[in-house]
Amino acid sequence: MNIAVLGIGVMGSRMAQRLCQAGHSVHAWNRTKAKADPLLALGATVHARADSAAQAADIVICMLEDGSVVSNVLFGSGASKAIKPGSLVIDMSSIRPGEARDHAARLSELGVFHLDAPVSGGTLGAEQGTLAIMVGGKADEFARAQPVFKALGRSTHVGPHGSGQLTKLANQMIVGITIGAVAEALLLCEKGGASMGKVKEAISGGFADSRILQVHGQRMVDRDFEPRARMSVQLKDLRNALATAQEIGFDAPVTRLFETLYSDGIKHGLTDLDHAGLFVELASRNGMR
Repeated sequence: MNIAVLGIGVMGSRMAQRLCQAGHSVHAWNRTKAKADPLLALGATVHARADSAAQAADIVICMLEDGSVVSNVLFGSGASKAIKPGSLVIDMSSIRPGEARDHAARLSELGVFHLDAPVSGGTLGAEQGTLAIMVGGKADEFARAQPVFKALGRSTHVGPHGSGQLTKLANQMIVGITIGAVAEALLLCEKGGASMGKVKEAISGGFADSRILQVHGQRMVDRDFEPRARMSVQLKDLRNALATAQEIGFDAPVTRLFETLYSDGIKHGLTDLDHAGLFVELASRNGMR
């Protein structure tokens, strides 16, 4: 398939690589072209403009920073007008559900189909093709996108336009809140004199076990906060969740609390840490390393 990938960042580069390895013809664009150039060795075509990449493809994937950037690339730069009628845009960025519905409607007026399909699994999932892909849109388009999704991970059609983004918000609420629970619990144990590593080992396999405990908990034990998903991205997702909750009249007090905690951490200089770096904010509040 002819596939354009708009946004060759930490995630987009790995996803484009997977698509090249699956035998697809990939047309890549990134605002900083040098980040896309390594894909040339895999047979991809690197374009200087987003509209040029989009024009060459039957499926256009967006993997961009937020909803405003997606809107600017698709509609501000003229990419949407360059996309051939009948083509499919798969927005795999993490944006607000309302933004996804708006983009779908605007593309529909141009005869272009749309799916919102944000992902979870981080850079490791992108490299290994094991991403969890949450898809909103029409069932026919979901079926049409299967060759793309199969190269990237496991996809689930969760409902109409915007539902994929709503599911991603749920994912990020659970991730961000659970990171906080793991960090606070491990810090409590360390403050009381127990070994964090041994505590993690002891509760593994019980009801408190989770992928967050195993992956992010180990980062906390190791004090390894090199960014895989940054504190700033986690905060963006929690704020999107709160904005969506307000739109639909839903009270989300737990998410509101954690929005404050991540925000405080960023105010204290933790912006570029992994989102497990909330541990650093909680440690600092308790006078701990």
